[in-house]
Amino acid sequence: MVSVNDFKRGMVIKLEGDIYSVLEYQHVKPARGGAFVRSKLRSLTRGSIIDKTFKGGEKVEDVSIESREMQYLYDEGDALVFMDTESYEQESIPREYVGNILDYIKESDIISVTIHEGKPISIEPPTFVELEVTYAEPGVRGDTATNVLKPVTLETGARVRVPLFINQGDVVKIDTRTGDYVERVKK
Repeated sequence: MVSVNDFKRGMVIKLEGDIYSVLEYQHVKPARGGAFVRSKLRSLTRGSIIDKTFKGGEKVEDVSIESREMQYLYDEGDALVFMDTESYEQESIPREYVGNILDYIKESDIISVTIHEGKPISIEPPTFVELEVTYAEPGVRGDTATNVLKPVTLETGARVRVPLFINQGDVVKIDTRTGDYVERVKK
């Protein structure tokens, strides 16, 4: 058990049967009444963000988690197979833990897997990935005066919006947190 007064960014706690990571916290001491802690927590199992207020000194369960670097090997249908980069053990992770990660990773990419009590609870791709454009409509000459975007298909099958000058065969950098185009890497 840990006191909410000892919150730190990135701390992992168990609350109401779910596991949360502390994103933000603020100690508040009003003129009247007891102190309290406002916090913003992200569920590691669902990805949702909640605002929660705790009474000062309230105790919550501290959770120990392990983060491992794993390499994506292949898609098994209802699960994805990953290999631990240190022990070389393979592990199947059910699709429900994966979310839309396949939009941004290819076979042999390294990702971070958070594990609690032997079970994966979250999977994080790298913040930025470089993917090849497999299909792009040609840009219309003269449409470059404004910040116009067009949809393209990437080698993973994901669809993103990019500037008109991007063509099929170009390699683009994508922000996996938002799914937005960042820059063209190779022409």
